[in-house]
Amino acid sequence: MAFEGLADRLQSTIKKMTGKGKVSEQDVKVMAREVRLALLEADVNFKVVKDFVKRIRERAVGSEVMESLTPGQQVIKIVKEELTNLMGGEQSKIAVAERPPTVIMMAGLQGAGKTTTTGKLANLLRKKYNRKPLLVAADIYRPAAINQLQTVGKQLDIPVFEKGTEVSPIDIANEAIEYAKEEHFDYVIIDTAGRLHVDDDLMGELTQIKENVSPDEIFLVVDAMTGQDAVNVAESFDNQLNVSGVVLTKLDGDTRGGAALSIKAVTDKPIKFIGTGEKLDEIEAFHPERMASRILGMGDVLSLIEKAQDNIDEKKAKALEEKMRSASFDFDDFLDQMEQVKSMGPLDDLLGMIPGANKMKGLKNVQVDEKQLVYVEAIIKSMTKAERQDPSLMNSSRKKRIAKGSGRPISEVNRLLKQFNEMKKMMKQMSGKPGGKKGKRKKGFNFPMM
Repeated sequence: MAFEGLADRLQSTIKKMTGKGKVSEQDVKVMAREVRLALLEADVNFKVVKDFVKRIRERAVGSEVMESLTPGQQVIKIVKEELTNLMGGEQSKIAVAERPPTVIMMAGLQGAGKTTTTGKLANLLRKKYNRKPLLVAADIYRPAAINQLQTVGKQLDIPVFEKGTEVSPIDIANEAIEYAKEEHFDYVIIDTAGRLHVDDDLMGELTQIKENVSPDEIFLVVDAMTGQDAVNVAESFDNQLNVSGVVLTKLDGDTRGGAALSIKAVTDKPIKFIGTGEKLDEIEAFHPERMASRILGMGDVLSLIEKAQDNIDEKKAKALEEKMRSASFDFDDFLDQMEQVKSMGPLDDLLGMIPGANKMKGLKNVQVDEKQLVYVEAIIKSMTKAERQDPSLMNSSRKKRIAKGSGRPISEVNRLLKQFNEMKKMMKQMSGKPGGKKGKRKKGFNFPMM
């Protein structure tokens, strides 16, 4: 999970300040030292760390803390605000041209995930913003670069404009924009060439493309796992191209987060999007305040709600609610609900978005084994249709058959059935059936039992 090491260190540090009735300058000094060490270990730029810690110390020993009724909480508020400012303050939204199409130029080094990110961005624009994007294959040098973009486009059902490897990238970009105007595309996303390192030839070509197509956005795609080197790359590209924003990839694999915390402060360019996984829908807009909340263990309810809205079918959710209220919920419904929750992303990340989850008993440093979901799915799919709809049919021979079919021990089959029956009893009580108290209905979605 992104920022895992940093989050653990900072949460441990600020926890010592929580509930303090009085905060002394010595308390602030100790906290500042621990924050500084945590950021340096996360590979944050040294100068950025120095300035960040200085601001916290100045504010934490000021009147807003010393005269506060809850000084400990006030210090935490300051840390969150400064962390948010460090990453850009507010979300930087994507540009929209006055006259379509909006042109986005993607730049970056080889290996950063630029081509895949180009497809991810197009998918996000179509899915979340209801736009019509066109992908443009302007990398004529890297072997199979055009084929890779075509494969991504085919998977997403998004058209790819290409002219082969014999036409110059500048001509390809110009022709693509004309084609987009004729076919009424909203966005043109140009996948440009990369190199293993920054060089004059690369920058010369990118500069020519920029001068010819006058892009509305120039996104620099940077591998978050390269740490401080990502900041150096960002500086080099920005000096030549004046990039409008950064897209950080592989943030799901970067437990330190130094690049995310340094780029805005060093280059003054906002992080626009972050890649959160390998799948083509695993990209999201970057919200500094939400990320600061996650790092400090305060959760991220807004992102959790957005994920639910994007991935959970509203009609199915309503039908499921009625079944749950009438206690007619069966294993087919359970399987469908489990698939929808899985589509929202890794369960570790979802737990991290729940405020206070890191402090809840049993959830401290939890590592969700998603193999268990696969095992549960195998057990349910080994049942007959009749057994899924009516688990009371289960007898010893049926359980043995299901265990054999799923490759799981019979004890797991029994445990799943027991949990399912307990959940149905709880639903019956909440729905006001005879013998149970009517519970107040809560809005939201329901996680499958684990």
